[in-house]
Amino acid sequence: MPPTFTERELDIMAVLWERGPSTVAEVRARLVDELAHNTVLTVLTVLEQKNHVSHTEEGKAHRFRARVKREDAGATAASRMVDKLFGGSTERLLTHLVTEREVTPAELRRLRALLDEKLLEADDAD
Repeated sequence: MPPTFTERELDIMAVLWERGPSTVAEVRARLVDELAHNTVLTVLTVLEQKNHVSHTEEGKAHRFRARVKREDAGATAASRMVDKLFGGSTERLLTHLVTEREVTPAELRRLRALLDEKLLEADDAD
């Protein structure tokens, strides 16, 4: 089953993906929101129960590490977002991104190249 995360869980996973294995205190220090130590520990414990993180003991502290790759979580989140916010339409998502966000010419060229490549693959499959 693909991993799914709450908003708070994603905040904590993002720290683990960026920083690597971290203690509760280290995760807390990197979060934008001020959360109590026990709150961060509770979320990490829930993530561990879901098998998304694991820990090793380091003296009195636990060092938590991500067991789920950021790319896997991103793929699941993107699919959910397309389904829920854009009615399953990838076209609506791309249109939104290109028209509502600042996209550099270099990014547009890379997107065009990727779309051209996908179009060729689709033509070859026909």
